[in-house]
Amino acid sequence: VQLQASGGGLVQAGGSLRLSCTASGRTFSSYVMGWFRQAPGKEREFVAAIRWSNGDTYSADSVKGRFTISRDNAKNTGYLQMNMLKPEDTAIYYCAAGMGWLKPHMYDIWGQGTLVTVSS
Repeated sequence: VQLQASGGGLVQAGGSLRLSCTASGRTFSSYVMGWFRQAPGKEREFVAAIRWSNGDTYSADSVKGRFTISRDNAKNTGYLQMNMLKPEDTAIYYCAAGMGWLKPHMYDIWGQGTLVTVSS
């Protein structure tokens, strides 16, 4: 399976963006789909994940109440709805598929990343 992430951009603080992650080659059905982010000079950190088969989700404390992860089975696409964005959310966002949940090494398929920049 290959992953294609999209939807990043420049937004003012308090604004919203929706990231998409589309799988090709096979479905997500047996995977956990996760979103991670990496800011300059920092380690890649977990943002949110969803188990494709039953929709169970988990989010990092830093984004709870602001970000929502979801999926569309018919489109084989996952989403990260990001609201109330803050400058500290600025990073390259990556989607990934694997056995999940929190650690990058639990994911073995990665998309190319999409840049989110939040201006103050």
